[in-house]
Amino acid sequence: MSPHSAAALARHNHAAGAQDHLATAASQGRVVGLGRTSGQDGDVERLGKALAGEHAAVFAYGLIGARTTGALRARATRAFDAHRARRDQLRGFISGRGGKPAEPEASYSLPVVPSTQAEAVRLAVHVETGMTAAYLELAASEDAALRKYAALAMQESVTRSYSFQPSISTPLPGMPSPPPASSPAPSPAQDGE
Repeated sequence: MSPHSAAALARHNHAAGAQDHLATAASQGRVVGLGRTSGQDGDVERLGKALAGEHAAVFAYGLIGARTTGALRARATRAFDAHRARRDQLRGFISGRGGKPAEPEASYSLPVVPSTQAEAVRLAVHVETGMTAAYLELAASEDAALRKYAALAMQESVTRSYSFQPSISTPLPGMPSPPPASSPAPSPAQDGE
């Protein structure tokens, strides 16, 4: 990938905002070795997507922590620290596989800039749902250690999301919603009634 096309892709991804980084973990083109999707090269790509999400998560939690108080701020600070630690681990994984970790953007476009506790909670849940999706892709790795790492990261994200908003809005957080059900075909028992 040429430096010009990588820069254009990076600008496009930045314009798409943190929501895209989190929801689709799509920060492609800034990790060496992209384009191939099998084996170690595919792992570098998946790790790069998770790293892009972690960069956006660190940014979002920095903002949440700055705009909240009390117990919510304490939870946001713990989440910030956890995402920062995951970010640093991902950078090491990428470097260890011969890739070049992407640097964070200067800022991210968020779905909401929290001015209330409720908005801060909504943003935190959004971040964690997006990170669950990012790690779901990494769980497809052929490397058992990376699959385990991704599974633990997803578990942490779902748990953090629940700590902010103790309700489950989707049956499998991080997974796309199933298509709407069509009207069921009558079963044999219904035909005879």
